[in-house]
Amino acid sequence: MADKPNTDGTPAPTPDQEVRRLYDEAENRVAKAAERVVSRDSFGELLAMVTENAVALTRIGNEAMDLVLRNLRVASRQDLNRLTRALGRTEDKLELVLQEVESLREEIGTASSKNGTSGGSGTRKRTTRRSSS
Repeated sequence: MADKPNTDGTPAPTPDQEVRRLYDEAENRVAKAAERVVSRDSFGELLAMVTENAVALTRIGNEAMDLVLRNLRVASRQDLNRLTRALGRTEDKLELVLQEVESLREEIGTASSKNGTSGGSGTRKRTTRRSSS
């Protein structure tokens, strides 16, 4: 093909040059067609609808996943945080009750020692351990 000259006397293009020319021509045509499509108002409306649908599908997926987790009765992070706070409050209350019991035992012990009775039975002091959670 490169051996035969064109009708105007210039040498015929090589296959590589011909492919490049056809590629550039196709690229120009596609670019012009894309510009025509994008310049229309209907393209903007279509893009807005697609975006709305994508957001809606994401929301539906998230809600479905929440329902699955809720039906499986898997604890969420909120549930764990709420339980941690409730456990902390309960531990604090129990600590106060234990301190009050110990102070009452001490009062009974001092009162019984003043009266001369033996206060050694059941008056040992308890210590508590706080969990580190």
